[in-house]
Amino acid sequence: MTVSDDPSFNALLERFAAIVGDRHALRDSADMAPFVSERRGLWPGVAAMVLRPGSVDEVSRILKLASETGTVIVPQGGNTGLVGGGMPDRSGRQIVLSLSRLDRVREIDPLSNTITVEAGLTLQALHEAADGADRYFPLSLASQGSCQIGGNLSTNAGGTAVLAYGNARELCLGVEVVLPTGEVLDDLRKLKKDNTGYDLKNLFIGAEGTLGVITAMVLKLLPKPRGREVAFVGLDSPSAALDLLNRALDRAGTGLTGFELIGRRPVEFMLKHVPDAISPLAGDWPWYVLMEISSGRSAEDARESIEEILGEALEAGLIGDAAIAENLTHADAFWKLREGVSEAQRYEGFSIKHDISVPVASIPVFIERAGEAVASVCKDARVVCFGHMGDGNLHYNISQPAGGDPEEFKALYRPMNKSVHDVVRALNGSISAEHGIGQLKRDELAATAPPIALDLMRRIKAAFDPAGIMNPGKVI
Repeated sequence: MTVSDDPSFNALLERFAAIVGDRHALRDSADMAPFVSERRGLWPGVAAMVLRPGSVDEVSRILKLASETGTVIVPQGGNTGLVGGGMPDRSGRQIVLSLSRLDRVREIDPLSNTITVEAGLTLQALHEAADGADRYFPLSLASQGSCQIGGNLSTNAGGTAVLAYGNARELCLGVEVVLPTGEVLDDLRKLKKDNTGYDLKNLFIGAEGTLGVITAMVLKLLPKPRGREVAFVGLDSPSAALDLLNRALDRAGTGLTGFELIGRRPVEFMLKHVPDAISPLAGDWPWYVLMEISSGRSAEDARESIEEILGEALEAGLIGDAAIAENLTHADAFWKLREGVSEAQRYEGFSIKHDISVPVASIPVFIERAGEAVASVCKDARVVCFGHMGDGNLHYNISQPAGGDPEEFKALYRPMNKSVHDVVRALNGSISAEHGIGQLKRDELAATAPPIALDLMRRIKAAFDPAGIMNPGKVI
């Protein structure tokens, strides 16, 4: 008997649909299509239904019914994840829970420098709300027009500003979470100091929807920077970039709000495939750095700081060339060269991607060893290396050989993954810096994490979700 022919299951779906209303209970395959596929096409799913609740009460009633009936719920934000964490399986018996209708700004408190928002608010809308209150929210991602803040917290998203402001976890003061039983944990407090027992919010941040559903959160806001300067720098090696990073930190401190390392190949891909992409520098360099300096004092202070850093680096022979953005439009064009790399890489065929972190001082060693490891698996594979050097996180992607067979290269996925991750582990790094575990890295986590750590995770999962309804098959 197929799922569609199961009268008892169909009756159960009617009960779920009644909670949100038929309009917000999607059952047609065309309507559900955007919710059961992701950008890499690696984990196509089949959902029984997509529910789009409009209130916390509706989320609570959905999870209560799911626990009582053993129905699997797959929470989903903007569906911009890269590890399959928001995808249902192929059984056709799992329900996708979309948070997109929970998109209100509940409160902005400029005096406390906090904003309370619902999980379905896009990151871009959050930025705009903060800006409207003359405040700044620093989490920045290439997908911010479509990713949702609940998903950002559920994956503990990173982005380009972690160097100065930390991951999503560091920007959250409190959460509202619906537990698998339907109970609601209201911990929407604005306190920066609170030592009253376990920090429960951090169990849900980064849990990828396996312990409950984050429905709202209190986030930190900051005063807007009064000055922002962006430079694009050409240099010879990651070692030179590391030296430049430390010089910039010595001069600017927390004013260094961005430090991105980009290899030559990613820039070449951007210039080749993105029509309006323009290189800021006259010549080609083996490596580039995109550096941003922000100042709370003045635009002149930011300008003076970045000019001093680059001037000293040029005199020392540390960098070969540099361009400072002339205005905000120019600065945005610099950032586009960095943020568009993943999209440009798609035109070069199949790629094997790694989201890794190592101690910042180990980045040059990692790049050298990982390059050798990649060549040992496929000598003509093309390394596309870029990322957040300031916090030790690189997106170490491998494109198929030029003109090669995508299927042949796809067959090398596991050995290529292993070769790169072996280098990461040898340097005491992490195989998942900011994208999460999801389905992609679940088995590798199980095979390599300390047994006691896995046991504790399983105990936490069993305690919060005894019915096993929350996003099974992800993380652990």
